[in-house]
Amino acid sequence: MIYVLIGMSLFFVAIGFIVTEKNAKHLLSGYNTMNEEDRKKVDIKAYIPYFRNFHIFLGISFLVFGTALTYLVSENVGGIFIAVYPILAYIYFTVTSSKYSKGVSKKRNKIGVIILAGTLLFAIGLFGHGFKENTITFDSESILFKGSYGETLIKSEIKTIELVTQLPEITFKTNGFALGTIKKGYFKTKNGEIMKLILNSDNKPIILLTKTNGKKIYYSAKDKLNTKIVDEIKENLPNLVYK
Repeated sequence: MIYVLIGMSLFFVAIGFIVTEKNAKHLLSGYNTMNEEDRKKVDIKAYIPYFRNFHIFLGISFLVFGTALTYLVSENVGGIFIAVYPILAYIYFTVTSSKYSKGVSKKRNKIGVIILAGTLLFAIGLFGHGFKENTITFDSESILFKGSYGETLIKSEIKTIELVTQLPEITFKTNGFALGTIKKGYFKTKNGEIMKLILNSDNKPIILLTKTNGKKIYYSAKDKLNTKIVDEIKENLPNLVYK
């Protein structure tokens, strides 16, 4: 997480210095698509310092607040901050920077704010869905993972169930949701194996369910002990192989 914070912070600061008055007509979004007449209506001399100061502040505050939230509150809160804070910052920037354009780009700024607001709402919805706990239920015939990327497994499809202390080394997410300690979906390991993670938390040990076809599902509850869940599965499905 810290590398993401540092990398994005440096990126924001770099943007502030890359765009100058001389290259703005080539690099500055919006301004570079204006005709010469409209560019004359933009106070570019005053806008560039504001643009630079905004991005310097954004980069520094992003690193400071993001690090504080990640290590003093939780990694999940830090992940939300990383996604939401820049959107809010650019909404503020888009609104306040319109004073330098003398009305020529007000319509464009309004469209920009609407797009950013829509992106923010989408991100909030995505977080709400991702943070909703995926539960596990079972009876004498099957195990059911409820929620996103859930599935039902009858006992003939289950090869083994065990508790493990750590995950294999993951290289990247192929399809799913990952934020902080929450990981749901399909992920690829260093050795090329595709596995399903339904991790509501980083609680350990983690439940590893291996299917008869060799596919693996790693599950961790949000609050309930994973060891207790396995004990309850044993009571309902005593004939499975437990390691």
